[in-house]
Amino acid sequence: MSVIGREAILQMIPHAGAMCLLDEITFWDTKFLRGRSKRFGAAGNPLRRADGSLGMACGIEIAGQAMAAHGYLLAGLGAPPRQGMLVSLRDVEIGGGPADAAEILIEVEQLMGDLSGAAYRFSVADAAALLLSGRATVVFAGGA
Repeated sequence: MSVIGREAILQMIPHAGAMCLLDEITFWDTKFLRGRSKRFGAAGNPLRRADGSLGMACGIEIAGQAMAAHGYLLAGLGAPPRQGMLVSLRDVEIGGGPADAAEILIEVEQLMGDLSGAAYRFSVADAAALLLSGRATVVFAGGA
């Protein structure tokens, strides 16, 4: 499988410009998606606070973007991105690592899904440690 780059990701998810924090998708199948980001820890991340700091809870946003990309890929290439809303977070654990690592790895696993929504397990890590993990539920607009 070839790596999916940022330009393709921008067509998959509703996040545009600097708000799209995924740089590439390195693997995906019907259950999993793995990606990388160098933008998450960058100074230009629009989620940074006024003082320049970046809380690791912001990793939930990039995990959500990975979930959106996974949903798009499951629907079939060329399908429009489905609007979804993150409605529930569970078992979220924030590690002690820095939020502004040079590169982070994102992994999402779909636990269940249908036309109305999906449940995912997610993790965000740098090369040394797990930074964030948990479960999320997404509800799709216009779902059955």
